[in-house]
Amino acid sequence: MSTTTTLPATATPALRVRAENPNHHLWNNHGTWFLHYTVHPTPFTKERLRRTLGTKDVRVARTRRDIFFAHLTGQTTALSPEVAA
Repeated sequence: MSTTTTLPATATPALRVRAENPNHHLWNNHGTWFLHYTVHPTPFTKERLRRTLGTKDVRVARTRRDIFFAHLTGQTTALSPEVAA
């Protein structure tokens, strides 16, 4: 299974975030947090991906999730200085 995600040059990521669920896209597998998300490589297919966040701390997992999605959408400048560090 590949752990890298490449989007076509014309693709724009669409992220669904629920404000009432701070752990959206996070999945706990026996104490280790993972990022769980879906990509659509073509209009007719989808692929569910899980990437380890390498932590047992949910606060660290949330920060790493936010950094990953900011990088994916090209919004790295939108991160606060303490999150980007």
